[in-house]
Amino acid sequence: MAIITSSDIYGNTYEVAIDQLSWRPSAYAIVVHEDHILMVSERGLFHLPGGGVELGETPEQALIRDVGEETGLQVAVSELAGVRTTFFTQAHKLTIMERTHVQSLLLYYSCDLVGGTLSIDGLTEDERAYGLTPEWVSISRLDEVAVGSTVDWRPMVKETLASTR
Repeated sequence: MAIITSSDIYGNTYEVAIDQLSWRPSAYAIVVHEDHILMVSERGLFHLPGGGVELGETPEQALIRDVGEETGLQVAVSELAGVRTTFFTQAHKLTIMERTHVQSLLLYYSCDLVGGTLSIDGLTEDERAYGLTPEWVSISRLDEVAVGSTVDWRPMVKETLASTR
């Protein structure tokens, strides 16, 4: 049985047999408005809004749904900005002793803001308990934010910004 190395957001690594992996395609939004980028913070760590693609959804549909749920904003998908893959380990929120090992395909899309107001109304009770908060962060602070992902998405954001200016 083949073994891969997976990591969590804290830099811990795990040796995982491939039959322990689950598959998770996901889509994330790069939304820039008035020299700010849309982010979601969770306990001081920052993410781009987005998440897992559910069965029966296209990545673009999942992205629009997740951005709306996490931020209260509506976006239009402009173009695919990049693709990354990662093996990550996630502790379940109820008990840190249970872990899920995931092979993820991360699709990053440049998006245009269509409307809405920043809100946490679409968050689940669990997401609210963990302090998920949408916010506009100045592009000048991009290098300062603590990334809450096993993939540092900031270089992709910079590439997207460079191609649009």
